[in-house]
Amino acid sequence: MRMISWNVNGLRAIVKKDFHEIFERLDADFFALQETKLQAGQIEIDFPGYDVYWNYADRKGYSGTCIFTRYQPEEVRYGIGVDEHDHEGRVITLRYPDFYFVTVYTPNSQSELKRLPYRERFEDAFRAYLIELQSDRPVIICGDLNVAHEEIDLANPESNHFNPGFSDQERAKFSALLDAGFIDSFRTLQPEAENRYSWWSYRTRARSRNIGWRIDYFVLSEALGSKLRSAEIHDQVMGSDHCPVSVELDIDCKNYSLSPGLRHFHAGENPQESFEEQSLI
Repeated sequence: MRMISWNVNGLRAIVKKDFHEIFERLDADFFALQETKLQAGQIEIDFPGYDVYWNYADRKGYSGTCIFTRYQPEEVRYGIGVDEHDHEGRVITLRYPDFYFVTVYTPNSQSELKRLPYRERFEDAFRAYLIELQSDRPVIICGDLNVAHEEIDLANPESNHFNPGFSDQERAKFSALLDAGFIDSFRTLQPEAENRYSWWSYRTRARSRNIGWRIDYFVLSEALGSKLRSAEIHDQVMGSDHCPVSVELDIDCKNYSLSPGLRHFHAGENPQESFEEQSLI
């Protein structure tokens, strides 16, 4: 089973480039996007064999997530059930027989860490949500977590020590997530890999010089560690200031229900009603 995550930094813009070709070439069973920056009805995008689940921010042109999947979930959740955190379209959860698949766009602490207190509340609530899910079955979390965990995960750790994305507080929250029974898939398989980044500032030609940060992740329940076959950073893929990241897991999905494809579900709707109707046909 192959899974992709990508912060596209505006889906409408990237669709005008070569998003369709990239999507088809990466050929994933799950393709999660963050920072879609759109509302319902603002884009027409379909891929045969995939259903898509959208979570939009209340604020137009901001945040937002979606998941394309070849497999019909047993249940869909939008947000984490905490009103303070469920108005920016940051989380989608799909439940399957053997795991939960969660995509997240973690809030940026912003300049001078002015939004750090809110971010810390979000991360505490999100971690509690994941621990609750994990008590039922293993969890796969992917997305832009907006933190470089260790010095090896960014090009210039010394000059960024107190900046958003590499503050002690943010790094500690990531450590707390790992301590709750999760693993960083990339570092599990490539613990010493250097100069591997998933985000580069648009300023100062950072990408061409590979002055980047690894802030996009697949984080897995420890129980899935034995099923992890690969974890990659697709830094050759252009179109956003982020690049896609992926994992491959040895999960037998032959008994999963295939998605009919070309269906769009949105936060506020009940996909289960559609699933039940389909089962009656």
